[in-house]
Amino acid sequence: MGRRFVTSAVLLCAALSACARTRPHYGGTVRIETQGDAWQPDGIARRLVLDTLTTAGDAGVQPALAVRWESQDADHRWEFWIRPGVHFQNGEALTSDAVAAALDAACAHEGAGCPWSAVHGAGPSVVFTSDAPAPDLPELLAQTQFAIAQQDASGAVIGTGPFRVTGYANGALTLTANDDCWSGRPFVDEVDVATRRTIRDQWLDLSVGRADIVEVPPELLRQAEQQHLNVLVSRPVDLLALTIAPNGSFASREMRQAAALAVDRTALYNVIFEKQGEVTASLLPQELSGYAFLFPVDRDLDRARALRGGASVPTVTLSAEDTGATMQLAAERLALNLHEAGFNVQVAPPGSRQTAVLALRKVHLEATTPQAALDEMLARFGQNGTVTGTDAASLWQTERGVLDQEAIVPLLWLPRAWAAGERVRDLRLAADGEPLLADASLEGAK
Repeated sequence: MGRRFVTSAVLLCAALSACARTRPHYGGTVRIETQGDAWQPDGIARRLVLDTLTTAGDAGVQPALAVRWESQDADHRWEFWIRPGVHFQNGEALTSDAVAAALDAACAHEGAGCPWSAVHGAGPSVVFTSDAPAPDLPELLAQTQFAIAQQDASGAVIGTGPFRVTGYANGALTLTANDDCWSGRPFVDEVDVATRRTIRDQWLDLSVGRADIVEVPPELLRQAEQQHLNVLVSRPVDLLALTIAPNGSFASREMRQAAALAVDRTALYNVIFEKQGEVTASLLPQELSGYAFLFPVDRDLDRARALRGGASVPTVTLSAEDTGATMQLAAERLALNLHEAGFNVQVAPPGSRQTAVLALRKVHLEATTPQAALDEMLARFGQNGTVTGTDAASLWQTERGVLDQEAIVPLLWLPRAWAAGERVRDLRLAADGEPLLADASLEGAK
């Protein structure tokens, strides 16, 4: 009996010790390092400081700054009721007029692709009207480009989110916990984001404890696993695509089709991106749409040459929007593919601002349902109109109509990944691959 009691006591102490180690603690500073600008639309900082009217994930569209919504006039008019009692980080109350003004400002940015014609405050609610039906507006409003923001007299961004901006200098961004956040105070006191850090420097800092969360590009996932990093990987959320301006040498659809047939997606997948993600010729990932396999991905060099014909083609420039080394390698591989089909292509140097007929782009996807995702991707590529069909056949027809113009050539769908240090607890990724830091904590924080 005594031995059993001692054994039980030891097990209980071990269990209590384990609970103490895993129970979230308040306090501490999370140190994050990134290559790019943390304030870009899909950067890590925006969703920490700003909130959207809704959120979208595996559970569907959920309330955020809006508590409920309803559509009228066959989805031409939507009304969203604003959550009461919410304040901006400077103490000002969140009103429907403030929300409408923030959304108007978001739509003023070039390429915003706002899926409504007008928005205005009406008492406790915000009303959207559109010329075409917008059945997926609640999910579209979850995109970070439609986050609700204000600016103070100094131009600093103010939101309603779990963190507020308290410092920015020399590429270092400091975010401090918002004690009065409507969704609850985050566990950590601060988030320090060091930007413009190379992957090599990020991984070195993680290994010696100078960083807690760092990026893992898809082409380095195998290497991260070999180094036994604690890696979180998202679903495919970044579309690598070649865009072709329909002018000059590529004014005709046949020439654009020739270029599309010349690209070797399999080589990009195997050689450049180390077999991560999925080869695609679709604007949506296969697991989301269910029909991506219907778009052929195979290279047909003979047909590309036949479509191009024997005419000489002036030299055209191919640029990579992302200046990273991997994107530059991918651009050079595509230039080689096009040269084999008879096109004269030169790759613009990294950071070049010259206008290019061909552009290699990486486009981020936030939506989690097929209709909203196709709407989002068409807007990202500057295509007007809203997707009205809800079934897979209608969406496929819409996407095929866009891709048949051969101005957008989808290549690969890639995941996002992050590595976390040993002291980080309860870190998860959002549906679009961004870290959810509001619920994360640090072991040993006080």
